[in-house]
Amino acid sequence: MTYSQLEALADQTILDTLEALPAELRPHAAGIPVHLHEFPTPAILGTEFEPDILGLFVGPPHGEAMDDVPAQILLFLGNIWDYAERQRPVFIDEVHVTFLHELGHYFGWDEDDLTARELD
Repeated sequence: MTYSQLEALADQTILDTLEALPAELRPHAAGIPVHLHEFPTPAILGTEFEPDILGLFVGPPHGEAMDDVPAQILLFLGNIWDYAERQRPVFIDEVHVTFLHELGHYFGWDEDDLTARELD
């Protein structure tokens, strides 16, 4: 599958995920930019992330003061495709879960909160 095809699948999955959110969360979730990348760059990884990360939330959580970096979600489609072992249905499911995981960070949930919601 080409990167353009992965992008199209990811875009549709994100839209479907947003539409399925509870009504009170939708406006907040729809306002955060989601950037799709094939793989994370060395600048994104720095020293704290592994090269195979699937997604990343950067910036201040919802309701906190603006940081130097605006709130945004990054999804790494090449890594998700590899994680899904190049299976389309698994890729779609993992984009859904990874997007929700990073959205949870935007809402201020920590790893324990995400695990409790089965978003780990």
